[in-house]
Amino acid sequence: MSIRDNYSHTLRASYIAYITQAIAVNFSPLLFVTFGRDYGLSLSNISSLILFTFVVQLMVDISSAKFIPIIGYRVCAVTAHFIAALGFILLGVLPDICGSPFAGIMIATIFYSLGSGLIEVMVSPIVEACPTSNKESAMAFLHSFYSWGTALVIIVSTIFFKVFGIENWRIMAYIWAIVPICNGVAYMFVPINTIEEAEGKGGIKNLFSHNIIYVIILLMIASGAAELAVSQWASTFAEKGLNVSKAVGDIAGPCLFAVMMGTGRVIYSALAKRVNVLLYMAASAAVCIISYLVTALCNNPIFALVGCGCVGLSVGVFWPGTFSFAAKRCPSGGSAMFGILAFSGDLGCTLGPSLVGFVSGVFSDNIKIGLLFGVISPIILLVTSLAVRVKGTKN
Repeated sequence: MSIRDNYSHTLRASYIAYITQAIAVNFSPLLFVTFGRDYGLSLSNISSLILFTFVVQLMVDISSAKFIPIIGYRVCAVTAHFIAALGFILLGVLPDICGSPFAGIMIATIFYSLGSGLIEVMVSPIVEACPTSNKESAMAFLHSFYSWGTALVIIVSTIFFKVFGIENWRIMAYIWAIVPICNGVAYMFVPINTIEEAEGKGGIKNLFSHNIIYVIILLMIASGAAELAVSQWASTFAEKGLNVSKAVGDIAGPCLFAVMMGTGRVIYSALAKRVNVLLYMAASAAVCIISYLVTALCNNPIFALVGCGCVGLSVGVFWPGTFSFAAKRCPSGGSAMFGILAFSGDLGCTLGPSLVGFVSGVFSDNIKIGLLFGVISPIILLVTSLAVRVKGTKN
């Protein structure tokens, strides 16, 4: 069957799209120490880069509902990949030719964050519109590729830096740019369906006329916060708790978290047909709460690291599960709904680690105390999932 008629090619392109997003989010942080050493970037400069990445993605999330239906999913998908690739290339070029290296890195960040934000908004509705037999399973399996992409970026980049030296990081940036370039070309040819909005029922205004959308937004914010609150600090846990090098710490910390999260999503994709998503999310939230407490309160660094991995396993269902629940409850939401979901999730991704960092700073940089406050997110997920399930059963 031709690539233009086979939706399995669309699914594969969508999987690789999430790997592209993982590159955009995770590659630059591996170079923060190098940027500080070579270009004199301060911690406040680096913090600005982290914040700016999510701010750009939030802006794309909130504005996408207006322009994606007009421009079209295919054009946006192809453009998003080429913009991301340009960002990776500029990251290797601009810091050395701009008068201000920080400005050069910031410009590159704008480009690959724009591409990443567009990918996040578009890929889920593209997969939702594919003629698959099990939408929940397809959505969970799709989102697992962000986790596999994160692990891939960390492992491949770390090995490259060890073999060829960290001073050759620009070559690695150019190599990662190949991924979105090739996938952008693939999106030119694969078949793409769009989620049809029922006449007179679509759009943001109608979406917010349903009370359930506010519950879904709360679930997405809590999902993003629960995930990022730990993943952003996983490397610090590994380095300080196990007293290992940064290279080993990156693999033992955030890479372990990503692999466990991807595993959780694959498990849910296999069980999606047989379980109720709200009950599954509630059970996962309970496991997540226990894992948070083990990570934050256990003095044994090995057990703390195991707790960190269990957080990754338990949070895997939250993001794709909420997407699937929203698609069922708001079938006419279309691109507006997926833009709101992406915005809400990214907002949680910003708030979660920020809360942990702020509380940790108040308590003399004690990250474990910060994580105790981070447990608020899975508690919200547990209570909300059960409340919606109970109300739905009564109705």
